[in-house]
Amino acid sequence: MNDKTPLRELKGVGDKTEKLFQKIGITTTEELLRYYPRTYDVYEEPVEIASAEEEKTVSIRGTITGSLYSNQVRNLQILTTTVADQSGRLPVAWFNAPYLKGTLKKGSVFIFRGKIIRKKGRLQMEHPEIFTPAAYEEVVHSMQPVYALTKGITSQSIAKMMKQALEILNLQKDRLPRQVREKYSLAEYNYAIQCIHFPIKKEDLIYARKRLVFDEFFSFLLKIRSMKDNEELKENHFDLSKNEKTKALCDSLPYKLTNAQQKVYKEIENDMLSGHVMNRLVQGDVGSGKTILALLALVRVMENGYQGALMAPTEVLAKQHYESVIQMFEAAGLDFRCCLLTGSLSAKEKRNIHDRIMLGQFDLIIGTHALIQNGVSYKNLALVITDEQHRFGVNQRKNFFEKGENPHVLVMSATPIPRTLAIMIYGDMDLSVVDELPANRLPIKNCVVDVSYRKTAYSFMLKQINEGRQVYIICPMVEESECFEGENVIDYTQNLRNYFPPEIKIEYLHGKMKQNQKDEIMEAYARNDIQILVSTTVIEVGINVPNATVMLIENAERFGLAQLHQLRGRVGRGKHQSYCIFMMGNKNSKNSERLEILNKSNDGFFVASEDLKLRGPGDFFGIRQSGILDFKIADIYQDAAVLSMASEMVESIKGTEEEEIYIKQFDKTVIL
Repeated sequence: MNDKTPLRELKGVGDKTEKLFQKIGITTTEELLRYYPRTYDVYEEPVEIASAEEEKTVSIRGTITGSLYSNQVRNLQILTTTVADQSGRLPVAWFNAPYLKGTLKKGSVFIFRGKIIRKKGRLQMEHPEIFTPAAYEEVVHSMQPVYALTKGITSQSIAKMMKQALEILNLQKDRLPRQVREKYSLAEYNYAIQCIHFPIKKEDLIYARKRLVFDEFFSFLLKIRSMKDNEELKENHFDLSKNEKTKALCDSLPYKLTNAQQKVYKEIENDMLSGHVMNRLVQGDVGSGKTILALLALVRVMENGYQGALMAPTEVLAKQHYESVIQMFEAAGLDFRCCLLTGSLSAKEKRNIHDRIMLGQFDLIIGTHALIQNGVSYKNLALVITDEQHRFGVNQRKNFFEKGENPHVLVMSATPIPRTLAIMIYGDMDLSVVDELPANRLPIKNCVVDVSYRKTAYSFMLKQINEGRQVYIICPMVEESECFEGENVIDYTQNLRNYFPPEIKIEYLHGKMKQNQKDEIMEAYARNDIQILVSTTVIEVGINVPNATVMLIENAERFGLAQLHQLRGRVGRGKHQSYCIFMMGNKNSKNSERLEILNKSNDGFFVASEDLKLRGPGDFFGIRQSGILDFKIADIYQDAAVLSMASEMVESIKGTEEEEIYIKQFDKTVIL
């Protein structure tokens, strides 16, 4: 058996199981082994009730002292009882678990393992695992893998298959020679794979994870390096000498470009007039004015007779870009032909637009992923621009590039990444940073508070709404969760409707809604038909509402700093003073210290840099935190030191025979 062996050949894998695993992208033993745990359950010695700490998962050996009570709350059946040991008593609750009625008898002794939370002023344990003392003895001191799941698959079933695959799989020849492993203190590959799934202790896990992270980064950087080398060979065959209409647009603007904007546009212009194809990333905080730079570049290619394309991550944002461009062209007296191409258009509308693009009847094509779908052919595409780079993979960017004959490529990102990291992860691209906000931009006023401030916050929102403004409220969950305490958009919205006057329109938005529903709500919010929008992080990218001046982020401690900064960037886009309220559901010194960074500064690069310092290398139990790139296990912030090692090694083998060998060996380690 080898790593390409179909999953079907493992014991116990029939049609049904095979289909379930296909849902999570697993068809071979190789894919199975690279399906890393998202976290680990560490089974510690039981503690006494009196010493159990709030917000921690603990095990308690307790006797059931009370009867089992059942209560129905909406679609949730709640079972409650009380357990006790010599140090005290503790209320315990389970959700939708009627099967426990036959197990939990008064006087029975079990090990209860769950999170201690505070509800209505007293501590309790919610939805704990239940073990007999003998069964718990078998798992105590162990680390059990917890995997991302789909309906019908449990972590236990994945772990069982993983053990089987590891037992029968032939040892892999390590792709890294011993001297490289020794230089960077990296584990042997087979050991790393074994330990990432079934670590004996935390130190083994850290060691194993470092090796797998290194492999992902190394593979990624190799591919990026190869892409850059190929792109540097591509000649620029576009004549972009005409510049009158670009100047006309610039002169028509109601503001003067900042020094940073002028500097970056000069870099873009130099690229487009050079002998090689541009491949440039423009990084800049929300509101720094990246979009106007993109538009100036587009006008430059269009006035010279070529097509330009701008791709946004959502339909709403694409539509907003389209409307804004039309207005700016009218103000500048420019008569370019523009179209909007999105997935929601009918087949007939798409065919018509596709035909006209191919005939060169549109100069500027604005849209979503529909711009790179099969059937879209451009007549003379000279410049492609993607907005919000971190939402598009490298392969998507490549597909776009291939739609023309080596067009210039410009990508924009508002995701603040420290420059040192950006240079490494976007190594195939030249990097520009717009590090200055327009002079007329009012800085967002921030505050970090706990839930006792909520009514004051609501009063402030009402005042802002009465002045004609709008409000965002961010919640971490869609619905009530049995797993953790936190605000959810559905219940929260209902509570707000009960609190605010009926004339104030309040709606919710979340990722589980259909795309057309989301678009309708975001468009209604953009028109001010909705005054308060309660949302999950789905609005992090994809809507621009200058009239929104207040953002309240509930359970702010549950989000990463970079994400909080991205969310905050939804306000502060208009002429009115804007505010962001970070509300902690769990106030402690660590959370307060972390969120205070956002209170101190609106500079995304400062926030990202501080976030990097604060995380350090220690948080090994939360895999894939950043969400910026599609790594399976690596995190560019958490693993910045390993990224630097991988970058060093890529540089050391540049142009050698080893480089080609490594490219072949690491071909499938990371999906771009």
